[in-house]
Amino acid sequence: MALATDRQKVGAVGVRHRVLVADGLGEAGLRRLRESCEVQVFGGLSEEELCARLEGVHALVVRSRTRVTRRALEAGRDLRVVARAGVGVDNIDVEAATRAGVLVINTPDSSVRATAEHTLAMLLACCRNLPQAYQSLQRGEWSREAFVGTEVYGKTLGVVGLGRIGSEVARLARGVGMRVLAYDPYVSAERAAHLGSELVPFERLLEEADFITLHVPLSAQTRGMIGRDQLRRMKRGVRLVNCARGGLVDEEALLEALEEGHVAGAALDVFAEEPPRDLRLVRHPRVVATPHLGASTREAQEAIGVDVAEQVLQALAGRLPRGAVNVAAFRGDAWERLSPHLELGRVLGALLRQLSPGPVYAVEVRLEGELSHVEPSPLVASVLVGLLSGVTDQVVNVVNAHLLASERGIRVVESRQETSEDFASLMVVTAHTPSGDFQLGGTLFGRSEPRIVRIGHYRIDLDPAPYMLFAWNTDRPGMIGRVGTILGRHGVNIAGMHLGRESPGGVAVMVLTLDDPVPPDAVAEIRSLDGIYDVKVARL
Repeated sequence: MALATDRQKVGAVGVRHRVLVADGLGEAGLRRLRESCEVQVFGGLSEEELCARLEGVHALVVRSRTRVTRRALEAGRDLRVVARAGVGVDNIDVEAATRAGVLVINTPDSSVRATAEHTLAMLLACCRNLPQAYQSLQRGEWSREAFVGTEVYGKTLGVVGLGRIGSEVARLARGVGMRVLAYDPYVSAERAAHLGSELVPFERLLEEADFITLHVPLSAQTRGMIGRDQLRRMKRGVRLVNCARGGLVDEEALLEALEEGHVAGAALDVFAEEPPRDLRLVRHPRVVATPHLGASTREAQEAIGVDVAEQVLQALAGRLPRGAVNVAAFRGDAWERLSPHLELGRVLGALLRQLSPGPVYAVEVRLEGELSHVEPSPLVASVLVGLLSGVTDQVVNVVNAHLLASERGIRVVESRQETSEDFASLMVVTAHTPSGDFQLGGTLFGRSEPRIVRIGHYRIDLDPAPYMLFAWNTDRPGMIGRVGTILGRHGVNIAGMHLGRESPGGVAVMVLTLDDPVPPDAVAEIRSLDGIYDVKVARL
């Protein structure tokens, strides 16, 4: 999947990409980046320092400490990707990155187990007062009666957010004998039941759970989702765990609920401000606190480092990483299955731009067969990447393709058709121009190799190549030979020939795949041949 124009592919002309690692990274990840990139590592950069360091940088890697603001993105004129070595991206201005055509990626899978285990550890430590008992023992005290805890077996755990980490926490909780209630508006009851939990409304979870753990991203909708009203709805003696994002909890309200005794305890790994300057929660006798350690295991850090490095290299090479945040991303088997379709979309868009009879003012993308059942946005964006690359001096990629098309007044229409006449899946793209419409159809050969199967109303089986010549001609003997003779005289070698026609003797489309670009003089000579109606060359 092409993410950048040729101008961006710095590595293609022998210059190493430059990567700035702002918050540190596992050694394995750094080694992987250094194999093909120039890597600089800095820690604790202010916004001013970050802006100064971004000149000439193609990729920026951060953790949770560095804030990637609009100003920083504007300073990084060569920036192509911002990678978060972790899950959340609330320290990155994703909207500004999208408008700038900068891909934002994260590593959502590498720290799942570590964070889930830390959540359970925090829950158990809160129940058994482990830090408080340890501190007491260090002071030389032996106060067993002061630290009587509570068991989790048979109790109800409320899991807010049943994503990867929440699902793993639910699984671990079932393993220690807990009943699990879950709230997630984007998860089906069947999925929750498969995880051994019961999907319930948020209010019911608050009212019934003995323990509540949060596993949702920080957004405008989730910020402060646990406030005074929600804390009052919880049963007296509840314990709250937050190893997700600090801004999810109104910390002042939680402190009040702890002081009043309504909340028996809290286990916090994250805070609204990190590191927190207000230490009243951290120092509260019924709070277990850690400094954002959810993903801090040797195994997770090594996995995160390698994962983020691989994804950065994929993005710089022009491919769409699976952890893309500001475009729809697929994971696992779905990613492997659909990734070739993204490349097919780019090829169709590029050919649409070069073969259409005039400037394109509208594009229709129709997904047929199996493709009708997938999220169309990234597939449509891939078509727009091919269509817009080379017609604007701005970076064009799947991140900003829709936005750039809108700004250029190009209307984009998506449609789906559950069945396809001849193929398991088919992508049909149509360009509307002042001089008429032009249509292409493409599918995959062996589910991995793009094939052009329609050019206008002609059927064809074309394996796209870097250089191609399209000639609309009268279908009669000798046409292919005459064109081949001209190309040979100009030193252009033909790699393959494909023909689409409706009937013998009518108008046909001849497509020659070539080893070399076609000189303009050769194109003019072919166009002057008797029986040739139009000639176009395309380069992928």
